[in-house]
Amino acid sequence: MRKKQFKAESKKLMDLMINSIYTHKEIFLRELISNASDALDKLYFRSLTDPSVGLKKDEFIIRLHPDKDARTLTVSDNGCGMTAEELEQDLGTIAKSGSQIFKNETEKTKGVDIIGQFGVGFYSAFMVADRVTVVSRAFGAEKANRWESDGADGYTIEECDSDTFGTTVTLHLKEDTDDESYSRYLETYTLESLVKKYSDYIRHPIMMLVETQRLKEGTENEYETVTEDRTLNSMVPLWKRQRKNVKDEEYNNFYTEKFMDYEPPARIITSKTEGSATYTALLFIPKHPPFDYYTKEYEKGLQLYSRGVLIMDKCADLLPDYFSFVKGLVDSEDLSLNISRETLQQDAQLKLIAKTIEKKIKSELQKMLANEREAYEAFFKNFGIQLKFGVYNDYGMHKEELQDLLLFLSSNEKQYVTLSEYVGRMKDGQDTIYYACGETADKIDTLPQLEAVKEKGYEVLYCTEYVDEFALKMLHEYNGKHFQNVCDEQLDLSTEEEKNALKEKNENSKDLLAFLKETLGDSVTEVRFTNRLKNAAVCLTTEGGISLDMQRVLNAMPNGNKVKAETVLEINEEHPIAAKLADLFENDKDTLAEYAKLLYDQGCLISGAPVQDPAEFSRLISKLMVK
Repeated sequence: MRKKQFKAESKKLMDLMINSIYTHKEIFLRELISNASDALDKLYFRSLTDPSVGLKKDEFIIRLHPDKDARTLTVSDNGCGMTAEELEQDLGTIAKSGSQIFKNETEKTKGVDIIGQFGVGFYSAFMVADRVTVVSRAFGAEKANRWESDGADGYTIEECDSDTFGTTVTLHLKEDTDDESYSRYLETYTLESLVKKYSDYIRHPIMMLVETQRLKEGTENEYETVTEDRTLNSMVPLWKRQRKNVKDEEYNNFYTEKFMDYEPPARIITSKTEGSATYTALLFIPKHPPFDYYTKEYEKGLQLYSRGVLIMDKCADLLPDYFSFVKGLVDSEDLSLNISRETLQQDAQLKLIAKTIEKKIKSELQKMLANEREAYEAFFKNFGIQLKFGVYNDYGMHKEELQDLLLFLSSNEKQYVTLSEYVGRMKDGQDTIYYACGETADKIDTLPQLEAVKEKGYEVLYCTEYVDEFALKMLHEYNGKHFQNVCDEQLDLSTEEEKNALKEKNENSKDLLAFLKETLGDSVTEVRFTNRLKNAAVCLTTEGGISLDMQRVLNAMPNGNKVKAETVLEINEEHPIAAKLADLFENDKDTLAEYAKLLYDQGCLISGAPVQDPAEFSRLISKLMVK
């Protein structure tokens, strides 16, 4: 028998098909099953108008048969089959697609979706097999034909016998190597797993004979091996069913099984659109973040299906970073896939789908916030940081979309509050949203600068997350109200008379303040008296755009770049320490210098900043105690 050569320029192209186009070797099974499904669809489509087909819908079957002794894996179907001419055209010409031709002929017919388009999926078999045999008998034909090839050297076609119509593809697996175990594709568990992963929602049953152990009848502990015909796929995607016909328990079981979670989701989101972006989505908001969520190892993304076939396990482009906690999948019939069906050929459709999904997620979160406040606050405790990052990242590009989803602890009973709620209950004449930063609400309460703000009856947002102030700085204002850190030196709630008196006090004490500044050196940019404090002797405030809290966060980052806030030491003009400092300036400048260091370290402790020299601080405290 004469061997024929492939028509599409042979070995170089075949090598490309086998070694470059597909990322994972296991994809071959998805491709062969998809081809078999297309063949079944074609015959089923014919059966709708041709009674001679003689098969009911549930009798169209794909079957897998591993043979460990022969080292072969067979994928067979009772579909339309192929004639010798079709074998020549479709398998003898790389990238010739019978499915694409059929799809073009029936594209206006509802109910028939063809998976294969490119005619290259079949050749993925050569990634795991060194010889492939195809026996196919077209429906209505009396004889079958055998196509066989060992790769790029060509193929043979000869007539043969077959008891029934359909196609059987037999892969003669390669020998195992140190890098690859091809034998695993003969294991029941591997085949079941691959079907479940890639082809679970193929509309036709995928069957395989499976050996199982069961208790022998009439015995208590004696087992026997039996063979059963098992359906490996579930066929009907859960997301294709109407929401009203699916119980929450089914969604919960699907989520915990598919996305490896031990708890059901906090919220289930279903979406189906038609038009410029046609897709079905099934999304879940988890109750808790994965263990690696806030690490660089975490991979965001939704599963991407095309007509029920898994294309990508984690398509990152479907989710913005600030919604990266969402799990789920998208199934679209309109995606332009690349030749291997593993990645997208163009991203215009994907961007359109992603934008629609983003709006849907935001809408569901807004509903939860409005109608299920307790559930939303539980969600926010787990994932609120990510939303705040979304406000800060990309130079604030998404801040308007996210600002109404944010929550902050409030000085009012330490409860969560939205920015809208804060603004809605502002005092008459108040034009500023006040906030304070610290590791915990209790530590924020100890800030001396907070006293004056609370005394005026103003509500204060407590920023306890390291990203909080960065997000507020990026927002800049909300509903026309600007944000103000209570520790910012620009905060001034005093009257004009009080301001003038304080200005005079600082002017009269400029030599004392200059001495204190010189003693503290670069630790501070200025020392001055203040009237903003009630009971505390000192506090640290900052000038410019970087607060002490932002300094702490930025300097903890691993990029090696260090920043320094422009720190001001403010001394309570009404505190007895003010008079003591004036006396020491006249009579004991050495002790005054020591007091200056103590006051600065005291300010650091109150603000949550580290003391620069703990040993020196301890020595000065001890010296003061024995005086």
